[in-house]
Amino acid sequence: MREVLCPSEFQEGTFEERLNRFLVSVRVEGKTERAHLPNSGRLKELLVRGRRVLLVPSRSRGRKTPFDLWGVEGDRGWVCIDSRMANNLFLQALSSGLIPEFRGDEEVEREVTLSGRRIDFLLRQGGKGYWVEVKSVTLVKGDLALFPDAPTQRGTEHLRLLTSLRERGGGAGVFFIIQRGDARAFSPNDETDPQFASSLKDAAKRGVLVGAISFQVGRGWIGEGRRVPITWPR
Repeated sequence: MREVLCPSEFQEGTFEERLNRFLVSVRVEGKTERAHLPNSGRLKELLVRGRRVLLVPSRSRGRKTPFDLWGVEGDRGWVCIDSRMANNLFLQALSSGLIPEFRGDEEVEREVTLSGRRIDFLLRQGGKGYWVEVKSVTLVKGDLALFPDAPTQRGTEHLRLLTSLRERGGGAGVFFIIQRGDARAFSPNDETDPQFASSLKDAAKRGVLVGAISFQVGRGWIGEGRRVPITWPR
């Protein structure tokens, strides 16, 4: 079953080049246009000249770019590279029972501040709070999803904060939302960011819940998700 979690209107184009961290050049109906890239990762395996892309037309007045880049057709199918989708996909997984560690009917607060840092979710159930950070994953090598694809000091700081919270008796978790359907497992990307990988492994050892969910992605749709196992670098 295909879940409607996507914009209702898409425009197909081809990728030309990345102009800066959040701006790309695309070819649409014979014209070169600029599009907002809602992802700060490197994405070098996906942002390849000539690849088909899916763009969401902007209806906002005053926007400098007429499109948002939503998806790229990779070697093994479509990949949603809009990192803003990850939080909604986590909530879908929560409500559909993919995260049995939770009941699915928790009271949900979004973007809550903890010790001066923003955490994606605070789930409340029976008087207990559970802090959850969500990460968007687009990189897959072989059948192994990897995060991050660029060093992330902010991500490491989030992990340390959640670990500290867990050691004080609070509930804490981090979920990796894989926005493509070809992953069979997830691993922290030790080669790209050994500090993040080490912090994630330490967090798991100290009781922070670590999970990964892979979602099927097609041309303009995202389907049901499935839990995939975590593997750890040696």
